[in-house]
Amino acid sequence: MHISVLLKESINALEIKEDGIYVDCTLGYGGHSSEILKRITKGFLYCFDQDIEAVNYSDNLLKKISNNYKIINNNFEYLQDELKKDNVFKVDGILFDLGVSSKQLDDRERGFSYHDDATLDMRMNQKDSLTARDVVNNYNYKELVSIFYKYGEEKYSPRIASNIVKYREKKTIETTKELVDIIKKSVPIKAKKEKHPARKVFQAIRIEVNRELEVLEKGLRQAIDMLNPGGIICVITFHSLEDRIVKNIFKEYSEVSNELKKLPFIPKTYEPILTVVNKKVLIPSIEEIDNNKRSRSAKMRIVKRK
Repeated sequence: MHISVLLKESINALEIKEDGIYVDCTLGYGGHSSEILKRITKGFLYCFDQDIEAVNYSDNLLKKISNNYKIINNNFEYLQDELKKDNVFKVDGILFDLGVSSKQLDDRERGFSYHDDATLDMRMNQKDSLTARDVVNNYNYKELVSIFYKYGEEKYSPRIASNIVKYREKKTIETTKELVDIIKKSVPIKAKKEKHPARKVFQAIRIEVNRELEVLEKGLRQAIDMLNPGGIICVITFHSLEDRIVKNIFKEYSEVSNELKKLPFIPKTYEPILTVVNKKVLIPSIEEIDNNKRSRSAKMRIVKRK
């Protein structure tokens, strides 16, 4: 069962107007979108998701609430292009929930989980060509080390990459279990006791397969550009790499550069266009974490357009 993270907090933060136009950039299994849709009796909701299974599930869920929505089966990196097709150039609120849904993790055939044995896949969009199997079997040693460091912050990256390369000289790595076994043999016993030793490597491969950080930056900048005055963006992240990107982009649009601060007055063109609503990130309550362990790493940042 999928449980939406920080649901009440994000819906409250959006300050939803009944006649507003809103975008859920990460529809998933419809938790956040359902609550937005209930509140916009005269407005409209656009939902993005590249996972056709999530799209079909959520369409059935949302149509029981209202017809004031449209689901776009595409990545949110095409936010502006897709909304322009409907002559929508400005919106009142945008939500990003960047976590992998529980349904995706629990569907062993998708290959996201290091707890199950499945084909190495990890594609959010099943139409994409690059899979986890391609990354593990075709990337050279240096490329593997790089993505494990960059996207997983895995300190044992060289040893893990080296053992992957050695293993695949004998046979192709086909399954998640094969990869997990290689990782387990590559890290010290102490590391195995702390957290699952494959956690960071699987995160890194998933990010690479789905271009998650590149897509986040592109989508977030478009979202800022599309906000009406008073419009709000909420972003829920689940690891430090995502949160750092969100924090830095929000800072870029909400602060004056150090050079401009020295001027006697700031030209209007260079004035910040965003206000950071929460200086300190919002995190799930103890009760929410108890009810949904996967929420424990979530952080939410909120900005408002001036």
